Amino acid sequence: MARQRGSVCRLCRREGVKLFLKSTKCYTDKCPIERRNYPPGAHGKDRRPKLAGFGLQLREKQKVRRIYGILERQFRNYFDQAAEMKGVTGENLLQLLERRLDNVVHRMGLGGSRAQARQVVLHGHIQVNGRKVNIPAYLVKPGDVVEVREGHRDKKNVQEAREATAHQPAVPWLEVDRDNLRARVLLLPRREDIAIPIQEQLIVELYSK
Repeated sequence: MARQRGSVCRLCRREGVKLFLKSTKCYTDKCPIERRNYPPGAHGKDRRPKLAGFGLQLREKQKVRRIYGILERQFRNYFDQAAEMKGVTGENLLQLLERRLDNVVHRMGLGGSRAQARQVVLHGHIQVNGRKVNIPAYLVKPGDVVEVREGHRDKKNVQEAREATAHQPAVPWLEVDRDNLRARVLLLPRREDIAIPIQEQLIVELYSK
């Protein structure tokens, strides 16, 4: 799978908003977007171009992809799946992204960023309903219990992530037990539960052309 090899802070500056890709650094005054809130590059400081139509739609899609760490083909597959589901396509898309196991681990506070949470999953530290799952794209469902496996709870990266995310607010669709590194999925995430500033309708318009 392709990875972002360069500075992820450049992605935030490109989109003009914090995408929270850098764990605790994003919550401090060391965050580059706090000091250089303009696009990266030699001419980024001159001016931020005004966008309309396709440009707005493209930037919104890129922003959501970068927030969740999804490649283009995989993101399009999620959109196609969301379009076939009942309900509002844009809300269905965000619900699918929120249900990803790496996002759930991040929401549990076991990863300061989704990239860190993805690493926790890939290293085999997580189990779902008592079975080891090391697939970040695994979709959880109501009633699932996600927890750190026995023998992995004292891992340095897991403990450091828990301490670093003590400030992180809980989401209403997860019942999180931080002491036991466990969470139960109470219900499917709703649009109002996703506080990230996203205009999902722009993405729907982009893919509907």
